[in-house]
Amino acid sequence: MARKVDIKYTQLFINNEFVNSVSGKTFPVYNPANEEKIADVYEGDKADVDKAVAAAKEAFKRGSEWRTMDASKRAVLMHKLADLMMRDFQYLTVLRVMEGGKVSSASYSEVVYAADTLRYAAGWADKIHGQTIPTDGPYFTYTRKEPVGVVGQIIPWNAPVLMAAWKLAPAFATGCTVVLKPAEDTPLCALYIAALCKEAGFPTGVVNVVPGYGSTAGAAIASHPDVAKVAFTGSVVVGKSIMAAAAQSNLKKVSLELGGKSPLIILPDADIDEAVNIAHDCVFVNQGQACCAGTRTFVHENIYDEFVKKAKAKAEARKVGDPFEDGVVQGPQINEKMMNKVLDYIKSGKEQGAHIECGGERLGTTGYFIKPTVFSNVTDDMKIAKEEIFGPVQSILKFKTLEEAIERANNTSYGLAAGILTKDINSALTCANALEAGSIWVNCFLVIPVQAPFGGYKESGIGREMGEETLHEYLEVKTVSVKLPSKS
Repeated sequence: MARKVDIKYTQLFINNEFVNSVSGKTFPVYNPANEEKIADVYEGDKADVDKAVAAAKEAFKRGSEWRTMDASKRAVLMHKLADLMMRDFQYLTVLRVMEGGKVSSASYSEVVYAADTLRYAAGWADKIHGQTIPTDGPYFTYTRKEPVGVVGQIIPWNAPVLMAAWKLAPAFATGCTVVLKPAEDTPLCALYIAALCKEAGFPTGVVNVVPGYGSTAGAAIASHPDVAKVAFTGSVVVGKSIMAAAAQSNLKKVSLELGGKSPLIILPDADIDEAVNIAHDCVFVNQGQACCAGTRTFVHENIYDEFVKKAKAKAEARKVGDPFEDGVVQGPQINEKMMNKVLDYIKSGKEQGAHIECGGERLGTTGYFIKPTVFSNVTDDMKIAKEEIFGPVQSILKFKTLEEAIERANNTSYGLAAGILTKDINSALTCANALEAGSIWVNCFLVIPVQAPFGGYKESGIGREMGEETLHEYLEVKTVSVKLPSKS
């Protein structure tokens, strides 16, 4: 596979055309593995969002090609888009590695997963329907499920291909139109997908992509009076600001997939080698840049010392480096700011008394690489046990009883995911019922099938992605009652 591709699209995508931003300003996109500039991308702001929303609004008008299109035809377009993504999987994979630093094998898997997401949602397009409801009196009552309208979608940098698909798929299936803002670190994949949408045959204005910064383009989407819904994946802080903007503008619908501090509880009857592998993978996946990463590893005191020893050896053996290189499983953090943020968390862990088993420092001087880091003797009050690090840092905590582990696992403002490793079905089900999180994994972790809903409790979000549940986030329910003739 190539290690570099030519960058084809650096402009905004509005009304099925690539155009310069109104201001003419650009911003640089860098390769986090070598710190080299990949491209300058046109920077959208409020004026560009206004244009994109106007295009999406026009495409959603009654009588438009999109609004009058058969639902089954929308499904055909979605399948076509998925086919085009797989046709160009090599280009998308290399582009994903270049702008985000994710290793090539995982980047390829992300492209496949994104295509699968589109195909799954396409199957729902012509199966969204209301009900007839028996009501008192001489009335015929039924419901219709209708698209909300123009949807603003703001996606993160840690999975730009997949997050685009997670957002676009339900919008297309329900018949909405979209203004998508990719993260400023990773706009190139979203722009390429926009070009594929046009090639697939999506009507003018249905898909619009506005690269830019959250404080300008993102804020304009969240507060725009003609945007009927905003969907966001990212931090809790930004999620709260989006909710406030939605409330203060037009009370638009909001769905949020936010951060996490997911616990993994390991009981003494678990296979310890398997447990070490699962705990390792769920922390270090994508350089630790995963909202549902299992960053609090709770290990029973009977196996704690052995687990720590093996977790350390596993982390020390992890190959970090050029994400295109065979055998490398960990690439760079997304940018220098995030690298330094992770290193600050590591510093706080040392200062607060956690024992660093391995790692804990930058790797090399070029690229934003951090050595896989393992902390033992972590306590619940430490910063590394309470806050989302978003980096390759494993915190291992000790517990005595299952009830204690459950209470401590739930003692967080987050609730995105949680897991338990055990051979005892009673312990497994007790945990599954008691843990306060949107996804519970038993003897596994990071299992996120396209058919199942994904989202969080508490400050980890509102609403759900994936599965049938995500469709409801993009629909309004209309009740129609028709008076019938009275009996003679």
